[in-house]
Amino acid sequence: MTSVLIIENDRDSGPGRLLDWLDERGITPAVVRAWDGDPVPAGVDGYAALILLGGGMLPDEDERSPWLPAERALLRAAHGRVPVLGICLGAQLLAHTFGGEVQGKYGQPEKGVTALTVLPAAEDDVLLAGLPSTVLAVESHQDQITRLPDDAVLLMSSERCQNQMLRLGQSWGVQFHPEVEADRVRRWNPERLRSLGFDPDEVVADAERHAAELDKTWSAVVGRFLSLVG
Repeated sequence: MTSVLIIENDRDSGPGRLLDWLDERGITPAVVRAWDGDPVPAGVDGYAALILLGGGMLPDEDERSPWLPAERALLRAAHGRVPVLGICLGAQLLAHTFGGEVQGKYGQPEKGVTALTVLPAAEDDVLLAGLPSTVLAVESHQDQITRLPDDAVLLMSSERCQNQMLRLGQSWGVQFHPEVEADRVRRWNPERLRSLGFDPDEVVADAERHAAELDKTWSAVVGRFLSLVG
């Protein structure tokens, strides 16, 4: 059975809906909880794709998260060999590893359902072709990719964050969270949301109101990624 390697970087940033989408296609998830001490594999032998999940650290905060050097090495080993999807911190790791720049607490934070602009470069992207010019996604970040790797293609932007989605060969990075559903948003700390300038009730209500649209959009996009898994 086909297996996809998934790296967890944070207790609160699990694979969410990804597990359902994998199961629908008969793909087995191999989840490594790096934050809990699981060793990060040195390579992708035996795996058909790599997915890196989010976390509250920067991609080079090695003292805080000592598994990050191994994760960056894994990204380099996987690049060009299997499809890669980096989510939030995973996208920042992708950019950082291949020559881009990430800055902590840069610009304005994004939390909850956010409008994304689909850029012209996405018209022929295998994951995004045919999407409308604006889509919604769940965001949860303060840190941002502030410079892309030289050979990266920018695919999406938002009002507060220019670099929302990038492609680097067969590796994609998304600053947003396609895997997050309303149930996880309901568990976000309301005081934390208020401290960032967001109304907790509005954040939850938006996630609930747009749940069907979010699932339709991102199940299709992630489904296209999984169709590359051979």
